[in-house]
Amino acid sequence: MASIRVKDWTKEKLRKIRNAESHSSYDSVIKTILKDRKIAKYADEDSNTAIGESTQSQDADIDKAFDDLTVLAELTGSHDDVLFLWCPNCGNELVHLTAERPLGLSVFEMECQRCLTHLDSQAIVAIELRYPIEQKMIEGQLGADLKSCVMDYWDRTLKTATTETVETEPSAARLVWQFDQYHKQFDWDCPTAVPTVSFVPGVTYRNTVTDERIEAVEAVTENRNAMDSYKIRRYTADGGVISDQLDSSTLVDWIVNRELVVTDKSIETTELTT
Repeated sequence: MASIRVKDWTKEKLRKIRNAESHSSYDSVIKTILKDRKIAKYADEDSNTAIGESTQSQDADIDKAFDDLTVLAELTGSHDDVLFLWCPNCGNELVHLTAERPLGLSVFEMECQRCLTHLDSQAIVAIELRYPIEQKMIEGQLGADLKSCVMDYWDRTLKTATTETVETEPSAARLVWQFDQYHKQFDWDCPTAVPTVSFVPGVTYRNTVTDERIEAVEAVTENRNAMDSYKIRRYTADGGVISDQLDSSTLVDWIVNRELVVTDKSIETTELTT
């Protein structure tokens, strides 16, 4: 029978395993160790496969506008382990990176070197390899896709925030403030097809619950990390105009509950009432 020479410390380790597990021979000990290593190898491969399948499953569960464009805050992984991060404001590539599975980015902030906008995970768009960047750039469609991706994410995020408990309302209020700030910095047009994420002076909104039309006039506070209160004009059903003030908490509630939409109808008025 063939034999192998081992060092004394190796033999001592094998002896301890043999006695502890009641093996009949050292050969039995070695076979068991090799078997355990093989099982561990398969388990590791299955784990990696499961992570990949889980990532794809999570991506499939998210009903978002684009398969290969994802706002960084909701990204769980990458199909190709490579991501290109883009600024939705000016359409500039920020950086490309290799992604691990599962992807974990608790805090991610950077400044766009082209437009100098400070961005975090709520506004950075991750593009995967399967997205035809060059073709979209030639067609002039990349900027529109980046904007649509971000606006879709903001809308879905605020819809989710409406179902949260009272304890999480401050975080929802911060999201409203953050989205409002980004929307104004990007100078994006207010869409009429979905509820607004921002409150912009000079724009008239309709409250879909009360059917009241409200024009934002100007901010009357200067909050640094929260929504401001606004001077507004309320348009009555008979054509009158009432000057009023909208406090920030009510405004946040309306935006979080997705009640405000930009009106695309002209408003005939009579006179201003104070």
